[in-house]
Amino acid sequence: MSHRTDLIKNVTIAGHGGTGKTSLFERLLFAGGAVAKAETVESGKTVGDSTPEEIERKISIHAALAHIERKGKKINLFDTPGSSDFTGDVMLTFRAAELVLLALDGRSGVQIETVKLWRNLESRAKESPPIIKPRALFVTKMDDERADFNKVLADIKEKFKIDPVTATFPMGQGADYRGVVDVVQEKAYFLQGDSLEKEGPIPAEYQDQFAAAKERLIEAAAEGDEILMEHYILMGTLDPEEIRRGLVQALGEHKYIPIFAGAALKNSGLIPFLDFIAESGPDTRTAKDVTLDSEGKKKEMPIDPDKPLAALVIKTTYDQFSGKLSWIKIVQGKLSADSEAFNVAENKKERIGKLYTCQGKKLEEVRELYAGDVGIIAKSGTLKTNDTLTAGDASVTFLPLRLPEPVHSVAVNAAAKKDDDKLGEFLLRAAEEDKTFRYVFNEETKERVISGMGELQVAIILDKIKQSQKIEVETRIPRVPYRETITKKASAEYTHKKQTGGHGQYGRVVLEIAPLPRGEQYKFVNAIFGGAISKGYIPGVEKGVLEGMASGTMAGYPVVDVEVKIVDGKEHPVDSSELAFKLASRNAFREAMRQAAPTLLEPIMNLTVFVETKYLGDVMSDLSSKRGKILGQDSVGGIEEIRAQAPQSELLRYSIDLRSITSGTGSFSVDFDHYSPISGKIADEVVKAAQAFRVQETEE
Repeated sequence: MSHRTDLIKNVTIAGHGGTGKTSLFERLLFAGGAVAKAETVESGKTVGDSTPEEIERKISIHAALAHIERKGKKINLFDTPGSSDFTGDVMLTFRAAELVLLALDGRSGVQIETVKLWRNLESRAKESPPIIKPRALFVTKMDDERADFNKVLADIKEKFKIDPVTATFPMGQGADYRGVVDVVQEKAYFLQGDSLEKEGPIPAEYQDQFAAAKERLIEAAAEGDEILMEHYILMGTLDPEEIRRGLVQALGEHKYIPIFAGAALKNSGLIPFLDFIAESGPDTRTAKDVTLDSEGKKKEMPIDPDKPLAALVIKTTYDQFSGKLSWIKIVQGKLSADSEAFNVAENKKERIGKLYTCQGKKLEEVRELYAGDVGIIAKSGTLKTNDTLTAGDASVTFLPLRLPEPVHSVAVNAAAKKDDDKLGEFLLRAAEEDKTFRYVFNEETKERVISGMGELQVAIILDKIKQSQKIEVETRIPRVPYRETITKKASAEYTHKKQTGGHGQYGRVVLEIAPLPRGEQYKFVNAIFGGAISKGYIPGVEKGVLEGMASGTMAGYPVVDVEVKIVDGKEHPVDSSELAFKLASRNAFREAMRQAAPTLLEPIMNLTVFVETKYLGDVMSDLSSKRGKILGQDSVGGIEEIRAQAPQSELLRYSIDLRSITSGTGSFSVDFDHYSPISGKIADEVVKAAQAFRVQETEE
């Protein structure tokens, strides 16, 4: 069944690993009637964790999509991984959903990955144009003996600097947990064993707490509209329909953040949440996406069913039975099965066959998808993640998904050389399915390098290839892309002279080289006067210089930050050629470089580390041992953000090291900043390793 835009709600469930997201997802589907029986993660039969690797490891690795019908609305629900290794799938659901529900463990409160997700959402709101993403909070596991709702509230206020509006609150906690009070609907829901919660009147002992929460909720609703605020000031309250309308508008504009409580495994807190989303969740029609114009400037695009088709491919997967599946968010218009659309990225028409919605891995065929909905195109010919589909407008391009950069890399090759091409094929497919996973052949280091968000993500992808394709894969730490440069001026001349039967080869050049400021790369200056070398040969001179710079004289790494000046030379009326001057200048450059006090440069990376305070000392000590430089530090309620710089060579195993130091709780991001000189023992070891690599290449 297809649903109109005004009947669609999109919610993604995100948060730190272990907060019960998949259990909450499963039980919401049960409460909404989408599944007849709610399964546990341990059973390996949940809708959210359906792949072999998820079932084996008992964790979410991929985003899962399912939907329910509630009060005439279609609620699309995303379940997402909690590990930083798989944060790419969280980010794509942020793009597709109009509400982010952050799950918080009733025992642990706000944890590191939740803080990172919150900061990601906050940073989007500060962009131009701002990408406002409404959010809500759900405190899980309130039946656990260590659960403490008020303590979690205090943690939220400290770490997020917000005061959430209570939509539901628990009646007791731990062994005394009885259910929740629904502030919006003014009723209580009581535990009923394995059945869905039973509604009833609010117990007397919770009336005062309910009254205070209700007043706060009405205030939040009044902030959604000036007329409602005037009415509230005048009358001191709002009627139920005004409250509902105000909550929808205020939440859509991110003017308040509702908080819910419950115990998913006891089917508690589910119905009030679903009712809230159906009746008071953000109106999909007021949401916006972002496109890029021809100059790359961002422009808002509202979700509008009455405009021509515009849709974004948010994910690509491969199913052994259904083949290639393209997840798509419809932003404007509608998409019909057995139709044609225009793939802007490929500049060609795309034949649309069957369309689906899904309940996890189970596909459900539909005829149409309307603006605001999320569905699946099966077996598309050209579609890739981030592609834009339109009715024919080639000027529309959606802003690509906002994904983090990989932080962990390994060099790979097939143990059997005959499997190399097959390995490459499946690594490319893995990179298409998960855009935080990269696969490249590094021409400089002559290595196949795969990169991901952590050791676990990379290991799972390689295990999957091994099991499905029977390919044994060898891994090693990748070579670092060092550079060479010079530290003083020098000059050299070289004459290339070769006589053969016919025309010979002749070219003489005199070069001067000098250091450039770090990061300026290269500058070529033609300082020839008097026509010593004809202008037609100067391009050959520069080509020779660039060839010389491709492999330095110390360890064979590319040369950077050098100014090269051609000051003199000589040509022969018959034997000179562009080739002769190219060979002469290449040799002259290499000779000049030997005299210019060459030195090695290593890549320096920006590093942002998130750890619990108790691990701060160990992490700082480890960074110091890695030649790291601390640039700054922020502390927010027991979670430390460390900003540092460190050599790339010291960070090749940092995801493994940090996981060991912090018992798996720490995480980090990394990106290139600049190159910096190295000397002494470190430089000697780099040169020695480079020489050994060249010998190995020769032997192979």
